[in-house]
Amino acid sequence: MDCKNNNPYLQFEPVPPATSNGYGTNGNRSMGKICDALNRCGKRVEVATRKAEVYADNIWHHFKVSPSLTDAAMARIAQGTKVLTEGGHDKVFQQTFEVLPGEKFLNAYACYISTSTGPVIGTLYISSKKVAFCSEYPFCHYSPTGQQQWMYYKVVVQPDRLRAVNPSSNRMSPSDKYIQIVTTDGHEFWFMGFISYGKALKQLCGVLQQPRDSSGEIPVAHSA
Repeated sequence: MDCKNNNPYLQFEPVPPATSNGYGTNGNRSMGKICDALNRCGKRVEVATRKAEVYADNIWHHFKVSPSLTDAAMARIAQGTKVLTEGGHDKVFQQTFEVLPGEKFLNAYACYISTSTGPVIGTLYISSKKVAFCSEYPFCHYSPTGQQQWMYYKVVVQPDRLRAVNPSSNRMSPSDKYIQIVTTDGHEFWFMGFISYGKALKQLCGVLQQPRDSSGEIPVAHSA
């Protein structure tokens, strides 16, 4: 994957030198904390099991986008473990991206982004001040001097830079669904392999249609 690009929304973030698993020093969290998180999760297993059939087909389509089902499954397990240990998608979002003053996390969706070298598995995050994607795994890059670098693939778009959110599907295989995001200056990003396609599309369309204040931020409703 080439690090050179003229796309202002595309970012490559180097992996910290101490990282071997893509999660920095946080990957060394105590087993006790992981077990506690898994125990809390276990209490929800019964409810989740009832919904398993609903998601089974979506998960299958999510995995089959990847050239390797094993790699896709491992990526989802790794991300799920990180979400549990860190305390939620909002905490992972705060660690992954620069959080602006007053920014509110809204939701996260497992998916892939289309790149020149093929689909890249990751998570799409939506907040009151950005639509952002980060790959689950770092990728090996070589600098112009030949130095090897491991970097995450990121995309960050402010809501006021969104021009269109376009759903589409494969005519030969209607279950293969995509979301195209177009920016006001003509850049395009294609996302696919969503586990929760309908919810992601609805929220992205909501981001596009929401009125914005003078800073371009989407107003966040507060409960009474």
